[in-house]
Amino acid sequence: MPTSPSSSAQAAREALAVRLTHLRKDAGLTGKELSTRCGWHPAKTTRIQKAEVQPTDADIRAWCAACDASGQADDLIATARAVDSMYVEWRRRHQTGMRKTQEGFFDLYAQTAVTRAYVSNVVPGFFQTPAYATALMETITTFQGTPNDVSEAVAARVARSRFLYEGGHRFVVLMEESVLRHRVGDAETMADQLRHLLTVMPLPSVSLGVIPFTVQRTMWPLEAFYLHDGTRCVVETLTAEINVVQPRELTDYRMAFGELVKMAVHGNAARSLIKTAIDSLG
Repeated sequence: MPTSPSSSAQAAREALAVRLTHLRKDAGLTGKELSTRCGWHPAKTTRIQKAEVQPTDADIRAWCAACDASGQADDLIATARAVDSMYVEWRRRHQTGMRKTQEGFFDLYAQTAVTRAYVSNVVPGFFQTPAYATALMETITTFQGTPNDVSEAVAARVARSRFLYEGGHRFVVLMEESVLRHRVGDAETMADQLRHLLTVMPLPSVSLGVIPFTVQRTMWPLEAFYLHDGTRCVVETLTAEINVVQPRELTDYRMAFGELVKMAVHGNAARSLIKTAIDSLG
């Protein structure tokens, strides 16, 4: 099991381990006795109780049966699956292609009133043109070596843009100027993407800020993150999606977003940076 850089995931694993440990103690069993009933080595019980390994569904059912508490198995399995979803490797998530992941994000945005996004690498999905999304997803699929369903995944990703035009959703976006300069696809694809940013900027649902190269930094460039109503933060790394829900961590991300806002330019100043990036493409 990969170690998550998110303490939210680790804290949740530890809480699950505590619940299982209490279940064993309430049944009056030692770790060795529980291991014997479950048919595995005592070291496995120790690792589960220390949150060093994530128990499988079968492990949890065996544990509960050994403690004469089979009625609690379904709840504990649901908890374990929620913990597992806090840190998900992209290759695992994309093992059958990218379409299902994109559809899952659609549901998340449908339920979010205010999305605060910070990006330092690529344009956020809900702002992407089909050509830009295709070029990006082709690159990701090749890098990850996962099944290619890019056309279907692009359609699902672009569908998210509908929330820009519907009531009840707001998008507050900050992007590093480098995002305007990283060429995804050919020059025409990139120019069209940048022109699309100029198109969505006036929408009532959109606030778009750009952090210039030349700004005095009060917050260093970070990995891309998306705050959904301030109750969940999705952080995107090279290898995994991390879902942050721990209040302390959410506070840190909200604080970081506030600092990043102070460095960003908006309105005509942001448009000028975008237009300059378009001009540089020739």
